Parts: sequence; structure tokens; C-alpha cells
Amino acid sequence: MQAGILITVILPVAVFIIMFGLGLSLRIADFTYVLKEPKAIFVGISAQIIALPLIAFFISIIFQLPPELAMGLMIISFVPGGSTSNMFTNLAKGDVALSISLTAIASLVTPFTVPLFSLWTMRYFLGTEGVVEIPLLKTIIQLFIIMILPVITGIFILSKWQKTADKLEPLIRLFSVVFLFLIAVAIIVKNKVEMIGFFMQTGVAVLTLNILVLGLGYWLAKFFQLSQKQAISIGYEVGIQNGALALIIAGTIIGNSTMMIPAVTYSLLMFISGFAFYWILKKKAIRSETHPSDF
Repeated sequence: MQAGILITVILPVAVFIIMFGLGLSLRIADFTYVLKEPKAIFVGISAQIIALPLIAFFISIIFQLPPELAMGLMIISFVPGGSTSNMFTNLAKGDVALSISLTAIASLVTPFTVPLFSLWTMRYFLGTEGVVEIPLLKTIIQLFIIMILPVITGIFILSKWQKTADKLEPLIRLFSVVFLFLIAVAIIVKNKVEMIGFFMQTGVAVLTLNILVLGLGYWLAKFFQLSQKQAISIGYEVGIQNGALALIIAGTIIGNSTMMIPAVTYSLLMFISGFAFYWILKKKAIRSETHPSDF
């Protein structure tokens, strides 16, 4: 599978812009949410940082994915949510403040966890001889520049020039969703001869992961007696990951184009599962209004 300038140059710049857009949406209230709703934050972050990679690990084994494809699936589980999860949360009338807070916190944590988790899982799936050495400090700095620096810049601009930030943020949010879809399509077109095989290899595993973790996030929130809006937010935050960042980690930082395949598949399928989850939530809300005693 070919990466080229699309992954090594265009995608990192686009992710920088997307994370900048996230910063433009972050207010002090989003950080104080941690103090106001610590249980919701704890459940959401725990599900994303711990439960999601564990489920991806078992799916890789159950579906007997080849080592590099298994590693690609794991990378998806290591990255945070993004603008797409925030968009779906807003569409499904979830707790948008919680969704943005979880995205922000995960984005601050994952530059440190992704390199470590990637090294550990590469040793398992590829063996000691197949491990690609990732310079930890260099990787953390790269992810800091791509993920944290633009967020901080966005927060600063919002604090100084709110009207400008309010105009830019929805445009960048729309750009992030459209760009991720288009970049996946572009990669597919560029590798059209091989893509049928790629989808056959990873499609079912990726879709299974996506569906399971959407349900897991929602169910965990309900289990811990969080509100319906919070459950929707956590479901999407755990179930809809930053596919563009997964592509950068696999294709640019690790430099393995085969590991990009699950991320490409995921970047398309997550829209299908995301809208399907929205439809289920909407049907449930209608039934709840019609038969309130059933819920």
C-alpha cells in the first residue's frame, strides 16, 4: 500500500488544523467539567484508554489478523476521539461539553501513551525481530506538535479573539469530517487494485471493534448511573476515534503502510456505524416518549 506525500505531508498538516479547531471550541468551563462531573470523565477516559485497546487486542486474536494488520487495529484503539465524535454527539443530542472535554483530555494524554502502547503491542504481534524502534522522546515531541500545540494555540485565540474563533471553529469542524472521508477515499483510489483484499482482510474486524466499543461506552455509562446524554457522549467518544491520527502514526511515525489498512477501513466504516448508532438512539428516544413506563 502506497503512502506518499498524502500521508507524510498533507495529512499531518490537516490534523494540525483539526486539532487547532478543537482548541477553538475549548473554554475554561470544559476543563472545570472534570471537577463538576468526575465520574463521567473517569468512566469515559478509562473506557477509552484501557477498555478499548483490550477489546481491539482480543478482536485481533479472535479474527487471526496478520501481525501488521493486528498492529494497525491496535493503533486505532490507542488514538483519542476527534471532531467526528463531537459531531455525532451533537447530532444525537448528547452532552457536547463532556464529549469535548473527553477529546481534550485524551488528546493531552495519548502523545505519551501511544508510543509506549505501540512498542508493547509490536513486541507481542511482530516479535522482537519485527519491532520497529520508535524513539520515544522524538515521537512524543512529534505528537505534541501535531496534537497539543495546535490545541493550545486555539485556546489562546479563543481567549483573545472570541468572535474570530466562533467563526472559524464550525468551518474547521466541517473540514475535519469532510477531509477524513476524502483522504480515505483518496487512499482507496490510489490503491484500488489492492483495496478489495484489504477490506476482506480487515473489514469485519474493524466493524466489529467499532460496534462493540460504541455499545461498551454507552453501557458502561449506564452501568455507572450516568445520564442518557452522558451515555451518548461516552459511547461516541469511545466508539469514534481519530482515524487521521491513526494514519499518521502508522504511515509516518512507524512508517509501515500495511498498518495503515485498518485505519483506512475504519475511517469509512465509522460513519456507517456512527449513523446507525444515532438511528438506534433516536428510535429508543421515540419509544421512551411513547411508552415512558418501559424505560
